[in-house]
Amino acid sequence: MSPRRVTLADVANAAGVSKASASLVLSGRGRELRISQEVEQRVLRAAEELRYRPNAVSVGLRTGTSRTIGFVSDTVATSRLAGDMIKGALEAARERGVMLFIGETEGDPDLESGLLHAMHDRQVDGIILASMYTRTIKLPKDIAIAPAVLLNALPKQPSPLPSILPDEVEAGRAAARVLLDAGHRDGIHLIGAGPGIRNVPAQSVAAVERLVGIREVLAEAGIKIASGRVCRDWQPEEGLAATRALLDGTRPQALICLNDRLALGAYQALSDVGLSVPADVSVVSFDDHPIASWIRPKLTTVALPHYELGRKAVDVLFEEIGRKDRQTEGTAEVHRVPMPVRLRESVAPPARDGR
Repeated sequence: MSPRRVTLADVANAAGVSKASASLVLSGRGRELRISQEVEQRVLRAAEELRYRPNAVSVGLRTGTSRTIGFVSDTVATSRLAGDMIKGALEAARERGVMLFIGETEGDPDLESGLLHAMHDRQVDGIILASMYTRTIKLPKDIAIAPAVLLNALPKQPSPLPSILPDEVEAGRAAARVLLDAGHRDGIHLIGAGPGIRNVPAQSVAAVERLVGIREVLAEAGIKIASGRVCRDWQPEEGLAATRALLDGTRPQALICLNDRLALGAYQALSDVGLSVPADVSVVSFDDHPIASWIRPKLTTVALPHYELGRKAVDVLFEEIGRKDRQTEGTAEVHRVPMPVRLRESVAPPARDGR
């Protein structure tokens, strides 16, 4: 038989006060309504000794909040890398004494709609709608019934919902600066996209924004990108094929790979023709996938800040929850989270015989 739940009446009886007085003390309003310090201490001591926990439903009815928020994603929860977004959101929610309800849609619009309705039915205080990778999305109907934010996603149509994104443009700038700081001026090639801003995989926000940053920094230094090879799917086999094609008649000094999986393929292609990283060819990349520190030499990359993205989403959501005049139309603010550079072993000064 489970132990009986300690009630507010139990605390009041133990402290020798009325139930109303105990309620005022435990809600933090004792001093406001002139309850003496001696009574306040008796109530708090009794609550601690009895291990009293307030009824969340009753608190919600009294305050008009459920102390819960929803986190609805496509495949974030089952992704080893992007799952850190949930970890960041969970910790930020816990610090506020709030529970996080997590649902995953696997990209199914009907399942997404059902999850959102279930969250709204449970009267969550707000919703984070998240994507595993940065992309534009069609907003679900009725998403804005409660305060909501978009995580790793941008709306296809103008929307009042704030977006939280990695700062991909600055990441592109950072990757280019790594090569410039090492002395590279010629023979810089892109694997995955480019060289033009329109030469990107379909619907890849990250590719466009990373290219903007790369091109900006290199152009300011008077450097022209030697070539770029678009990869439809940023996987190792495509990085391998693109780099093999590049090496057929070209000797690069440096490669900027648009993600770490492409860089893994590039490493293999370079090794196949007897070129070593970084003695012959420097390589810099993006994401900080676990493979970046597994491969040898360890890969210099610009990290996706998944944990920080999750925390920022909760912070922005609570700003929305606290607004008295929530925006109902127009375009809301986009919050950019910095992407740190992970300097490792794959970049060195240009090889003397490079061309």
